[in-house]
Amino acid sequence: MQRVFEALSSTVRRKILAYLAHAELTAGDIASRFAISKPAVSQHLSILEAAGLVRSEKRGQFVHYSLVRDSLVNTLNDFVQEVCPVSKPLKAESARLKDERD
Repeated sequence: MQRVFEALSSTVRRKILAYLAHAELTAGDIASRFAISKPAVSQHLSILEAAGLVRSEKRGQFVHYSLVRDSLVNTLNDFVQEVCPVSKPLKAESARLKDERD
């Protein structure tokens, strides 16, 4: 979870995720939308991929990036449940139910 939040701490990386919200884009397509160097964009993409938020696929000479939706949703859900006062008692009850069934 730590890697996800570190990845989301950057405005550039959040913008990249927004660009990938509805479309798969090549690294070049993504880089063309920013006023930073291509190596810098590549570094941001590497961080997002290491956090499990995007996946890459090499096709010919291009690398295509897309969102890993389940990873982002699950990580944020886990975080919300940890800090939400309503969720903590429900999670405790869920754990008790599991223990009773085991």
